[in-house]
Amino acid sequence: MASTEDIEVADSVDITGVVCPVTFVKTKIALEELDEGQVLRVRLAEGEPLQNVPRSCREEGHQVLRLDDNHDGTFDM
Repeated sequence: MASTEDIEVADSVDITGVVCPVTFVKTKIALEELDEGQVLRVRLAEGEPLQNVPRSCREEGHQVLRLDDNHDGTFDM
């Protein structure tokens, strides 16, 4: 995984207040608005979103560069 300093984030989306499957829908829409090679930061909650969103992104052909625990029940991907 790349270090935080090496990653230039083009956009971010906070899906912590959203329930599955809308979590991935919002993430996918945000990804579609980026150009190829740009990076999206996604803030997501533990539980189903943490299990499903990174997996769904990989299944769609995207690369998950980081998955950081914010130690408050949320994660940055």
